[in-house]
Amino acid sequence: MGIVLASGSPRRRELLEMIGIGDYRVIPDKSEEVLTPGLMPEETVCAIALAKAKNVSHFCAKDDIIIAADTLVYLDGKPISKPEDEADAAAILRGLSGRQHTVYTGIILLRGDTHVSGCEVTDVFFRGLSEDEIIEYIKTGEPMDKAGAYGAQGRAAVFVERIEGDFFNVMGLPLCRLYMMLSEFGKV
Repeated sequence: MGIVLASGSPRRRELLEMIGIGDYRVIPDKSEEVLTPGLMPEETVCAIALAKAKNVSHFCAKDDIIIAADTLVYLDGKPISKPEDEADAAAILRGLSGRQHTVYTGIILLRGDTHVSGCEVTDVFFRGLSEDEIIEYIKTGEPMDKAGAYGAQGRAAVFVERIEGDFFNVMGLPLCRLYMMLSEFGKV
């Protein structure tokens, strides 16, 4: 039995290793993420994570534990994905400026035909951002591969006034919830 991370995210790899999981394989799911209309945010991220886990399962042994996660940022009840380009990143950051938004991460652990799922919800409060700050941040390239167009663990840390909930959820992998789910599978 091995652990497989169904993600190419360097942040998720770093977080797994932070909690002592160093012996795992990475098999990213390369399929297109599909948002199903009408689902609640918690259901959406779990459905996407389950699809990722199932897609990757074809490349795994039956007794492997596949960890799949999906993170979405919601502002005013609408999902914000990764920015398509720099103009989109700027528009997203302008929308988050001076406001509260919510980060949802769905986690799936899949082994054979059995899975457990969980969702973590964290509220993030941004201070007001100037146009110059937004432009300079985009120039770093940091926002381009992140849901919500920012990384709270990076240069955007200075945008965050406060976080209510799991900080690691904002990075894309809520560690406490993941650890408890792995305990259910007898893996920690």
